[in-house]
Amino acid sequence: MPNAFEAGHRKVIPAVLVYLERAGDQAMLMLYRNAKPDDYHQGKYNGLGGKCEPDESPRAAARREIEEEAGLRLPPDVFKLCGILQFPNFKPQKSEDWVVWVYVAQLPPDQAVWSKGPEGDLVWVPKSKVLDLSLWQGDRHFLPLVLAKRPFAGTIWYSGQDVLRYELDELVTGPAR
Repeated sequence: MPNAFEAGHRKVIPAVLVYLERAGDQAMLMLYRNAKPDDYHQGKYNGLGGKCEPDESPRAAARREIEEEAGLRLPPDVFKLCGILQFPNFKPQKSEDWVVWVYVAQLPPDQAVWSKGPEGDLVWVPKSKVLDLSLWQGDRHFLPLVLAKRPFAGTIWYSGQDVLRYELDELVTGPAR
């Protein structure tokens, strides 16, 4: 008998992932997920973010998530869309396909940020060290594009915490040819 995913009973979960940078230095704010023992992301570093509410655009969700997870109230124009990712069947027990808008936002150099949020510790990490952190395997494929500010779209297939395969396309900016 096919599982819910195979039978087509899937839920699409719109979500956002935001990587915050501080103007004037080469650091990125990373969330170390250690606040909730039953967290699916426990022990991993990630950008900030989460699910979009039914009445929210991705940019509005990014603003809300940054306020909830880091105590920052940022204007909409600081959020720059960097990529879009699809994670088919990311949580098989729930038959969820996640579609994630990836943003980069730059903070003023003197911007105060919480050191601990509801999801875990907030840590400024030198960009040159981000890929050395305990990350989801798939993040290692798209984070170099985020760090280089090269727009992308892609799909990452997981089995548990292992990447089965991935496809990433860099997006061409300017007129289509």
